Amino acid sequence: MSTSTNHSLASNAALLKSKASKYAYYGVVIAVVAIVVATALVSVYNTGGISLDALIEAQRENKALWLLDLMPFAFAFWGQYVSSMIAYEAGALVVDQTSELRAQTTAIEQQAMHDLTHDKLTDLPNRALLRDRLEQAVSAAAHERSQLAILVLDLDRFKEINDTLGHYNGDRLLKQVALRLEGAVKETDTVARLGGDEFAVLLHRISSPDDATDLGRKIGKALQAPFGLEGLKLDVQASIGIAVFPDHGPDADTLLQRADVAMYIAKQQKSGCVSYDPKLDKHSPRRLTLMGELRHAIDADELVLHYQPKIDIGSGTIVEAEALVRWQHPQYGMLGPDEFIPLAERTGLIKPLTIWVLGRALRQQESWRGQGIDIGVAVNMSAHGLFDLELPDLVAGLLAAHGTLPDRLMLEITETSIMVDQQRALDILSRLADMGVRLSIDDFGTGYSSLAYLSNLPVDEIKIDRSFVMDMIENEKHAMIVRATIDLAHNLDLEVVGEGTCEPQILEHLRKLGCDAAQGNYISPAVDVASFSEWLENAQWKPRRMTAPQPASGTSGWPGRAKPRAAASQSDLESIESAIQDLEDFVRQADPKSDGAQAAGAS
Repeated sequence: MSTSTNHSLASNAALLKSKASKYAYYGVVIAVVAIVVATALVSVYNTGGISLDALIEAQRENKALWLLDLMPFAFAFWGQYVSSMIAYEAGALVVDQTSELRAQTTAIEQQAMHDLTHDKLTDLPNRALLRDRLEQAVSAAAHERSQLAILVLDLDRFKEINDTLGHYNGDRLLKQVALRLEGAVKETDTVARLGGDEFAVLLHRISSPDDATDLGRKIGKALQAPFGLEGLKLDVQASIGIAVFPDHGPDADTLLQRADVAMYIAKQQKSGCVSYDPKLDKHSPRRLTLMGELRHAIDADELVLHYQPKIDIGSGTIVEAEALVRWQHPQYGMLGPDEFIPLAERTGLIKPLTIWVLGRALRQQESWRGQGIDIGVAVNMSAHGLFDLELPDLVAGLLAAHGTLPDRLMLEITETSIMVDQQRALDILSRLADMGVRLSIDDFGTGYSSLAYLSNLPVDEIKIDRSFVMDMIENEKHAMIVRATIDLAHNLDLEVVGEGTCEPQILEHLRKLGCDAAQGNYISPAVDVASFSEWLENAQWKPRRMTAPQPASGTSGWPGRAKPRAAASQSDLESIESAIQDLEDFVRQADPKSDGAQAAGAS
């Protein structure tokens, strides 16, 4: 037992002993008084009075008083013994309780320290602890002249999942991601959560930068298996940025900042994993600038729409123009959507951006209509926009404001965005379809959703991804995918658009396969509205001209001629389902890749 504990025990014992001894003193006093009273009574009995001689005589002659004389000593001894035992037992109890309280206090302090340095949700080290370990690792690596790496990764489209399935399920997903990351690294390495859907991995010692790149690929593979949430299987990928000491920075803060820059570029390029390159550094301050100026750009009409035509292959007429947003930045010039659409999604500006794109596209369609040109417009929808319950009402209001028939508007959505929340997507798309708005599945073939499921959606067309169309003449597997997709889509009463028509041979091949429409740079790249109007005058394909007001539905699938979907027999459905499964298996084997969902107006 420690000296402080002994001192505490002695102090507590002395205090309790003094209180217990007080009652022993009372017993001694009572015993003495009893002896005096008894002796006096004996004296009166023997002599008839009380005198000193009589009292002494009573004590000498009466043996019973001898026993009574012993009582004060007995009381004193008993009191001292009992008080000492009580005092020490109570003191020991106090010490035990004090030790327990101290242990609890120590545990609370340790938990508080743990909470300060660890993420409460995943129990991974947080940013503060990671930075501390990174500083120590940098110091050790500098002393040993060795290398280390820091990987920063951000989950792609996590906000869509969080907004769609709720924060509770978003947290569950983050816990699953944390477990997979811990399983992908060595015990000596550190996995940390920096906040939100951003994680980091510290490799304390590497032999070359390739070690970090290999780990990045390993993490990508670890996240490939679908995550199960609410009965859904979610495809979650990550963008990873890598910075290596001492090549990319001399200290912890610089390494973290440069890994973050590389991660942002990986997200922009959808390349999965990117190592820091000094040439990328310009994107960091530029990104901060763009984030601060995007809202102003939307309000000040610094955004512009470029249009790319879609032609009906059979008739050779221009039936639609896809509206693609650009940012005419006063400092950086013309910016493509990949540079600011992710910022809009992360800063909550995707909804006002979607409203701006829809409004401007419908205004342009109204202008063409005033010139007697009958062309529909197509607008890309982000997953965030698709799951906005106010979207149908928003679209209805814009259509009414511009006097546009609903079937002159095509909303393009990616198959991956639909699969995030199938029921909610079905509800919103059904409301849009009931209004007469046409719906298209963009980049079909890259998300590996079920064509059988898509057949239950109220969509009008699918757009085969450009990666299959552009090289289908040289790549027989891609040609087979295009052919099978066209046949199956027609069996499901869906029209098919071949994206990526970059040369006349591809257009002719699509014609032979029975593809309904084509879009690509051979027909025309995306150009501003003035150039598009000039192209309309000189192109070999001509737009339809308006001769009379057209109803919102008719007999065919292109704008103004929407056709009802024919009911298939049970045997037809079974044959189509079998063919769909064969096609999906073949697509996975022929081209195992996956794209993310497009944002509003992106291309």
